[in-house]
Amino acid sequence: MARWACVDVPALPLQLLLQREPGWAACPVAVVAEDAPQAQLVWVNEKARASALLPGMRYAAALALASDLRAGVVARDEVAAGVSRLTERLRDFSPEVEPKSDQPGIFWLSGDGLGRLFPSASAWARAQRAAVQAMGFAAKVVVGFTRYGTYAVAMSVPSEDVLVFRAAEQEQARARSVALARLAIEPAERDDLLKLGIATLGDFLDLPGNDLRERFGDELGALHRLASGQTWSPLQPELPIERFIVACELGFPDTDRNRLLFAIKSLLDPLLGRLAEVHAVACELRLTLRLATHDVHDESVRPAQPTAHSALLLDLVRLRLESLKLGAGVEELELELLPAPVVAQQQTLWAEPAHDLDAANRALARLRAELGPEAVVRARLLDRHLPEAAFLWEPIESLASAGRSPSASDGKPTLVRRILARPAALPQHSRHLHDDGWLIRGPSHGSVAKLSGPFIVSGGWWAKAQHREYHFAATTSGEILWVFLDRERGRWFLQGQVE
Repeated sequence: MARWACVDVPALPLQLLLQREPGWAACPVAVVAEDAPQAQLVWVNEKARASALLPGMRYAAALALASDLRAGVVARDEVAAGVSRLTERLRDFSPEVEPKSDQPGIFWLSGDGLGRLFPSASAWARAQRAAVQAMGFAAKVVVGFTRYGTYAVAMSVPSEDVLVFRAAEQEQARARSVALARLAIEPAERDDLLKLGIATLGDFLDLPGNDLRERFGDELGALHRLASGQTWSPLQPELPIERFIVACELGFPDTDRNRLLFAIKSLLDPLLGRLAEVHAVACELRLTLRLATHDVHDESVRPAQPTAHSALLLDLVRLRLESLKLGAGVEELELELLPAPVVAQQQTLWAEPAHDLDAANRALARLRAELGPEAVVRARLLDRHLPEAAFLWEPIESLASAGRSPSASDGKPTLVRRILARPAALPQHSRHLHDDGWLIRGPSHGSVAKLSGPFIVSGGWWAKAQHREYHFAATTSGEILWVFLDRERGRWFLQGQVE
């Protein structure tokens, strides 16, 4: 009879939070649904439970019960990444690993064909638990004969325990004694069952299945059929993601960029061939350089579009290598390509526009490769009070087709207001100079011919009071300066220039 192993990593989101914040281990800790005072607690540790904190409580109410409570948000992507790492590690003990989709931290493994790799089922289970513990997670492992039986027992055994059943009857007897409170049953339905005296899985299985489905709905009816063995669900393992990675040792510390590039090319061409076999192209190239000093340099380049052309990728790698400052020679290279599906290019009947968007994106990719991923940025507007804080620079991956400017059809050029990173103080002057040739930036820039304004920006009482009177100052030299009078300081500043 086939063996199953159920690995339970209890409260996986909570364990991920404690890995991120190891200093919280001695405090009550909770995972909250969002970063807000009224957010609900989703997971709590034992120290929090000792302070009467339970999932479902509001963070503000929980803080009143335990002033030393520590809480944080664990995003779905972080949980998914943790599940992926654990799944990959557990594949060392079985090629078939199925993570439970609706309960992160639960994994089933098939034991078929592993009898000659492990001396006993107990040794197999202990090896799984040791591997998960080495990753920094607490875990418990149950080896049995059915999917739901091993899961139910895993929910009830003490933390970091290993339990192996020698016969199916032992597993069934232990599973029937598991309290319903330990199982993933909706609280309202569980409470209704408790009112009827149904407290354990055995009591639940003794109920007539058809009557249970009519009274409580299809979900509990399906659970009854699965737990009782009336329906059978085969293992549905998650297929491993193929990694397109290769490494080589150079034999001696090499600092010559051309030889390194040639070695990278010898690794890249076969990798691109493997990608072509699965009808994929490369969207990113990751390069790891291990130096003679045991230092490691991790670099990556991204083409403007996923590609299968080695020359294009090598050109980006060359630019990246030329900008690197290596403290020692490279002894080992590791190359990995991230795959992307092949997308057929749409063929158009009309001529391409004068602006080649693909060429622009290729140029951006070259800049990123030579100067780093933060070299290509764009401004994003923010809802802030002061002009210099009303935007930030964020990396840009690619350019998109721009819509036609509303003023492009009238033939007039569009004016651009260029803002200084920090306002520059202007020379002190007398107020009457506004009407009598104010040399706002000195004689070389001409005097102010026209001053438009004021446009008042005031506020900041919650931090530092601000009162600015903005003006546009047109000078005789043709400049249009954006200046303001800071009433708090009693001085003029240059904010920017209109071009």
